[in-house]
Amino acid sequence: GSSLLTGPEGLMAKERENLKRLKCLRRYRQRYGVEALLHRQLRERRVLATDGAAQQAHTTRSSQRCLAFVDDVRCSNQSLPMTRHCLTHICQDTNQTLFKPCQGSEEVPCNKPVPVSLSEEPCCPLHLRLPPQMYVPEQGLAVPQELGAAPSELYLSAAELQPSESLPLEFSD
Repeated sequence: GSSLLTGPEGLMAKERENLKRLKCLRRYRQRYGVEALLHRQLRERRVLATDGAAQQAHTTRSSQRCLAFVDDVRCSNQSLPMTRHCLTHICQDTNQTLFKPCQGSEEVPCNKPVPVSLSEEPCCPLHLRLPPQMYVPEQGLAVPQELGAAPSELYLSAAELQPSESLPLEFSD
């Protein structure tokens, strides 16, 4: 591209102008000199501050597995994003603050990890304490005696419901 700009026989004037503009746009946002040096130092400091080495190691295939050991055998579950433990062993990580172990009940202790919510004592669905029942159903409906002992003469049989000559068909239903 640069040899085309030098010779007048290669390109017309307008084409040379367009080529110059394209070359300028190509390096428009690039940093040079002191600015490039300071930008690189800032990037290195950010990587060190966010523990970039741990994040970089986490992206490899072997570190995506949980680091917890159960009976001297490493857990084979996949770790949660941005952590080193799976969901069942996340409470072993002392630096995390998103999960707490379920306290369970007096009879059955439970250590399942539960997401921290607005409640002070988060519980798993098995040990969740329900609020007291607000609606108390009535014990039983009292049936009046006159409704309970209705005579059977008030009800008609299927044979009696057939239309007759005296009643039109629409009234027989």
